[in-house]
Amino acid sequence: MAVDLLLGLQWGDEGKGKIVDVLTKNYDIIARFQGGPNAGHTLEFDGIKHVLHTIPSGIFHKNAMNVVGNGVVIDPVIFRKELDALKQFNLDIKSKLVISRKAHLILPTHRLLDAASETAKGKAKIGSTLKGIGPTYMDKTGRNGMRIGDLELDDWKEKYRALADKHEAMIDYYNVDIEYDLAELENEFFASVEELKNLDFIDSEEYLYQAQKSGKKILAEGAQGSLLDIDFGTYPFVTSSNTTAAGACTGLGVAPNQIGEVLGIFKAYTTRVGSGPFPTELFDDDGETMGRVGNEFGATTGRPRRCGWLDLIALKYAVQVNGVTELMMMKADVLSGFETLKICTAYNYKGQKITHLPYNIEAENVTPIYSEMKGWKEDLTKMSKPEEFPSALQDYIDFLEKELEVPIKIVSVGPDRTQTIHR
Repeated sequence: MAVDLLLGLQWGDEGKGKIVDVLTKNYDIIARFQGGPNAGHTLEFDGIKHVLHTIPSGIFHKNAMNVVGNGVVIDPVIFRKELDALKQFNLDIKSKLVISRKAHLILPTHRLLDAASETAKGKAKIGSTLKGIGPTYMDKTGRNGMRIGDLELDDWKEKYRALADKHEAMIDYYNVDIEYDLAELENEFFASVEELKNLDFIDSEEYLYQAQKSGKKILAEGAQGSLLDIDFGTYPFVTSSNTTAAGACTGLGVAPNQIGEVLGIFKAYTTRVGSGPFPTELFDDDGETMGRVGNEFGATTGRPRRCGWLDLIALKYAVQVNGVTELMMMKADVLSGFETLKICTAYNYKGQKITHLPYNIEAENVTPIYSEMKGWKEDLTKMSKPEEFPSALQDYIDFLEKELEVPIKIVSVGPDRTQTIHR
């Protein structure tokens, strides 16, 4: 039984959480394969809005097991808060959530290191969420990190102490003014670790292998977006893990020949949080309208998202790198009311017209070249089937399918799980 992947194709915030929630009824296991609590997967149903940071988005479904894979980095403090927020819904968390022993732990000093590093960069900062994720992945690749499995060892606190002491020396090196009370942070951390230890830790690669052999359907859930991939994103303004399809193999221990459908999610326009190049970014009333109507604020940080027209060059690139087989277009309802819609179909790159994503898309190198389409005024939020779509929206979808050469199977017309139209 193949493992299907669900990925964001832009700079994150595409609506992955909602679509995982919608699709979970078709799967037995939802497995998160990378990233940390910088993810903010928003789910909305029954009049309640839920934001998950580390826990997979299938947690609200009784039929699904939820796996936090080895490629994820876990902050026990944030994880505990997520668990506390779920208690009111009477979910059987213990039997529906397991964690890979090979997943790495975010220590309090990782977060302090993150803050010190970002402060030291000054105006050159990359827009980190300051969750300690980058430093944790650095320790992982530097072979210094602590993993979930270490918590089962008698001497895990000694290992913690050695790593935390190293971090404090590194913080001193940055020579920036970072005020903190490590003893207080550690008390919260240790208490949260004890809560974490109430869950089952597993050898997730074996768990998923056996699940496949027994015919269970698995959906791998990514965090962040493809353009934030550490290798293929807009480096250095990226996250610290592989957010693309290849990351699911390394982040779960799934063999490449076991990957089935690759489901790619994108917004009908483009957004970005934090620093980094963004060729189609708007600074006018259109951009303000997108942000206001789309409620474009980070679910994790609360930061306003930068908004712009759909960048088809970047989207084609993400489809190509991931091998996307099906597309889901989110927030089509936000574009209602625009007289004219623009789509970036080429770049002027150093005076030359190109239709691929180059090495550097900073503003001094790249100017977007737009195609225009007629907009629509109809309110999409009450629509329930594709036959109700205005002709201009259907034209928009048809144009994108032709250019991307991949079918758009789902169109989202609102935040609630019911506002999801299958084509």
